[in-house]
Amino acid sequence: MAIEVDLSGSVVLVTGGVRGVGAGISRVYLDAGATVVVCARRPGEAAIESSGRTAEFLPCDVRDGEAVTGLIETIVQRHGRIDHVVNNAGGAPFAPAATASRNFHAKIVELNLLAPLLVSQAANAVMQQQPEGGSIVMVSSVSGHRPSPGTAAYGAAKAGLDSLVSSLAIEWAPKVRVNSVIVGMVGTESSHLHYGDDAGIAAVEATVPLGRLATPEDIGRVAVFLSSPLAGYVNGGSLIVHGGGERPAFLDAATVNDAQAPAAR
Repeated sequence: MAIEVDLSGSVVLVTGGVRGVGAGISRVYLDAGATVVVCARRPGEAAIESSGRTAEFLPCDVRDGEAVTGLIETIVQRHGRIDHVVNNAGGAPFAPAATASRNFHAKIVELNLLAPLLVSQAANAVMQQQPEGGSIVMVSSVSGHRPSPGTAAYGAAKAGLDSLVSSLAIEWAPKVRVNSVIVGMVGTESSHLHYGDDAGIAAVEATVPLGRLATPEDIGRVAVFLSSPLAGYVNGGSLIVHGGGERPAFLDAATVNDAQAPAAR
C-alpha cells in the first residue's frame, strides 16, 4: 500500500510564505490538499499556486504581537480552525558582529526567535481547544548548530529556536506537537546574494555531499511530513535537512594522502 500525505480539510499558516523557501513550503502544502494561508508584511509578486489551488494572503508583521493575534483570529473567523503552523519568516543580512548596532542585533533576534514564539502562542491557544489539537513546525537553520560568522545574532537566535521547540513540545503536549526543520543551504531567487554568480553557486554546491543546494520544495516536504499523521509520535524533534552537511576543511588541508607527504614516524 502506498503511503501518501493527505492534509485535505486542514488549515495551515505559513509565515513568510510568499517568496523563497516559504513559497516552496506553501506550494507543497497546497499539493497535500491543505487550505494554505500565507502571511508577510507585503504580498509577493504573484499569488502562490500549485495543483490548481491558490494560497490566501494576509498581511502581518509577525514581530507585532497585536498583529499576530489579529492574524490568528482572522484565520479562525474565515476557516473555523487552524491545524498547522509553519514558522518560516526569518533571515538576516551579513553584518560583522563587532560593528553591527545594538538595534540591528535586537531586530534579528526579534524576527528569528521572538516572532515564532508569538505566532506559536496565539496558534496554540486555538489548537488546545480543538479536538484534534494541531502541530507547529519551526524553520530553523544549521547556523544555530555551527559557527555563523557574519550572521552571529541569527545563528544564536536559531539555536534558541531549537531550544524553544524542546520546551514547547513538553508544555503543549499532548494536544499540540512542536518540531523543527534544521535547514542547510537552499537555492532560491536570492541565492546570488549569498553565493555570487552561477560559478559561485556551482562551487558552493560542490561542497555539499549530495552535490546540490536544497530546493524550497525539499524543505516543504519535510515540513508536511512533520505536520502529517505519519509524524504523529514525533514531538520535540529536529530534522536536519542539509544534504549531508559541509565537507570539513581539514580534509582538504591534510596531507595524509599526499604522495609527497613524509612517512609517519
